[in-house]
Amino acid sequence: MQYTPPSPHDLERLKQELELSSAQMADLFGVAGGRQWRKYTGGAEPRELSPHILFFAMARLELDPPTLERILDRMRAAGATIDLDASE
Repeated sequence: MQYTPPSPHDLERLKQELELSSAQMADLFGVAGGRQWRKYTGGAEPRELSPHILFFAMARLELDPPTLERILDRMRAAGATIDLDASE
């Protein structure tokens, strides 16, 4: 697979388009919190967003709730514990 991550500018633009806070973006992307999210959008050496994190967030934006729940159920069947509404 060839993958080039979105730039920090691209991620900041997405945040603005969605009108979400850094904490909300962190929740959407499944990262620890707003501080963690900002590591992808700034600093001297911004962290590159891995394809699986980007895929997770875009799936949450694009999939209808029943489809997303089917995928989560499949993850649970594979042994995962996941509750998107729970905080860490």
